Amino acid sequence: MSDKNYLSAYAKSFSWAGFFLPKKTYKKCSALYDFCRVADNIADDQEKLEIKEIKFKQFENDFTQKNLNNPIIKNMWSLIDEFEISVKIIEDLLDGIRSDIKTKVKLNSKKDLLIYSYRVAGTVGLMMAKILKVTKKSSLKSAVDLGIAMQLTNISRDVIEDSKINRFYINENFEEISSTIDLADTFYDNSFYSIKEIPIIFRFSILVARRIYRKIGYKILKKKTHENYKKSGKIYVSNFEKIIETIFAVLDLIKLSFTKIKDDQIQHNHFLINEEINLNERI
Repeated sequence: MSDKNYLSAYAKSFSWAGFFLPKKTYKKCSALYDFCRVADNIADDQEKLEIKEIKFKQFENDFTQKNLNNPIIKNMWSLIDEFEISVKIIEDLLDGIRSDIKTKVKLNSKKDLLIYSYRVAGTVGLMMAKILKVTKKSSLKSAVDLGIAMQLTNISRDVIEDSKINRFYINENFEEISSTIDLADTFYDNSFYSIKEIPIIFRFSILVARRIYRKIGYKILKKKTHENYKKSGKIYVSNFEKIIETIFAVLDLIKLSFTKIKDDQIQHNHFLINEEINLNERI
């Protein structure tokens, strides 16, 4: 796997949750994250648009042509082969990241928001579930939901930061930020019961990640006004709060073991996404 651990460097919440995974599985999840992060960094770098377009095209070509001299690409193809990950999922991910390589990004509807969130994060949730040996179709759909929920949380948290680089995924007012967190909550709810389908050795880690990320949204809602939101800077979950959420995740684990609700009873909110992308082909 890659010597450079992007997961621990960039994704503090995921790195915390990853502590509860077996080391071998954590390395595989980290390899997936490295691939996503390298692609995402090209879009986020402070370089001229033309340079970013060239770099991203090169990265895409390296992937499609299986340039195994690049360890990030090599590790990704190893995951694809080992866990039978559809290349369409990676293409969706790259489509989402490429859509950020523009002078200005503006999403104009809930459909745009959900499709973007699926592409840049629902895909990652789906691939992560495959690495965690989830096979049931309804459970894989819930993994997409968890990825979308986390991305909606990210978007809600980074409205000011994104606007500074001309990215407007949602409008810059607290009403829309709150409604986006409410939308994220429906996807968090849809993800819960399917976690029972994850092998027990991996289950707790996902419950921890889900709780910590969801906590960010709750902290945003506590700001109550746009002015307070702006003053607060980047909202994050402290280590103490992570410990508390980890304890609550133990209760989630107990709740899951006693629940009789099955994940194939869940109505997934994928209608708008499926208008443009056939999720069944990816799953």
